[in-house]
Amino acid sequence: MIQYISPLPGDAWAERFPRSVVLLGSTGSIGTSALQVLREQPEMFRVLGLAGARNVPLLAEQAAEWRPAYLGVLDDRAANALRQMLPAGYSPEILIGAQGYAQMAALDAADTVLSAQVGAAGLHATAAAARAGKVIALANKESLVLAGEFIRELCRTSGASLLPVDSEHNAIFQALCGHDGATVRRIVLTASGGPFRGRNRDELRTVTRAQALAHPNWSMGSKISIDSATLMNKGLEVIEAYHLYGLPLEKIEVVVHPQSIIHSLVEYTDGSQIAHMGPPDMRIAIGYCLGWPRLLQTGVPPLNLVECGPLTFEEPDISSFPCLELARESLRRGCGLPVVLNAANEVAVERFLQDRITFLAIPELIERAMGAHDGSAPASLDDIEALDAATRARVREWAA
Repeated sequence: MIQYISPLPGDAWAERFPRSVVLLGSTGSIGTSALQVLREQPEMFRVLGLAGARNVPLLAEQAAEWRPAYLGVLDDRAANALRQMLPAGYSPEILIGAQGYAQMAALDAADTVLSAQVGAAGLHATAAAARAGKVIALANKESLVLAGEFIRELCRTSGASLLPVDSEHNAIFQALCGHDGATVRRIVLTASGGPFRGRNRDELRTVTRAQALAHPNWSMGSKISIDSATLMNKGLEVIEAYHLYGLPLEKIEVVVHPQSIIHSLVEYTDGSQIAHMGPPDMRIAIGYCLGWPRLLQTGVPPLNLVECGPLTFEEPDISSFPCLELARESLRRGCGLPVVLNAANEVAVERFLQDRITFLAIPELIERAMGAHDGSAPASLDDIEALDAATRARVREWAA
């Protein structure tokens, strides 16, 4: 039985245009794609806030184009640099750090909040938006990996709505529309397999950062590209699916689909499967969430079935790519292990991108961190943040 994480947006919001949008992570791949979608229908949206952490030059460029009332950056140094780059006569309020992001996420005037920060850093603002009852276009999967039950409870009490931006979960969301959740047999997440599909562990021992970043289908940031290469991205999406749809782990499956044309599918009790197909372009899912329930012009060319060629499917190789099974194990055992898994992964990926550890050391560090956890379950968002910080410190020491 599907038990979706939140109520859907109400009729008043569905008819509200133009909508005021806050984009958290506006300088990343999701944020820049979202702005491309907004350019296709400028009469339907106005940008209320943009937050871009460290990429001050790009944030200044976006701000000059959209002139939002609020901008967000990581620290005072970035704020000072940003002020010097803004056009004369334009003086937005600049919000700083995690508290600034949370303040922007909860602005009274915001109709929609796109939560697209990378990693655990996005939890604070996602929780603030949920607490404020916002419609959240959720691209930050880590918010649910770390605090899925807490976010569900916040949505229940505030009436906030989540619309999933991840292409896989957006596909499932669309395939569920109009169907009784009791008739769902399972959901199937598709994975491209990343740049190392088909390689064994011996072949993975010497792969480089540049090779891992070369995703065959998707244009993504560096962190998620490495997660795709290790299959951790799919592991995190399994945990995300568990919290989004309220399904038991045994009803959430993963298949490798190298062409990335079918973005995921739902199998029903009558034996049918409903799949969502399209080019591998995040603008489709972003536009679906920003415009819901209307379909927007996204600028994405339609899929040509003849030209896309054969579609193939494989079982994931969890021997060579153990991160997927580590994610499943963290969910089975609970007691804060998804927090540990995610924190260890973020540190390990950071170290790999710095050429300080090998590719295969990523799952080794994650498994070691999970084994070192004392089994205590976080009882609050503060506990989650403390466990996250403690795990990062431990893994940094090991990786030194």
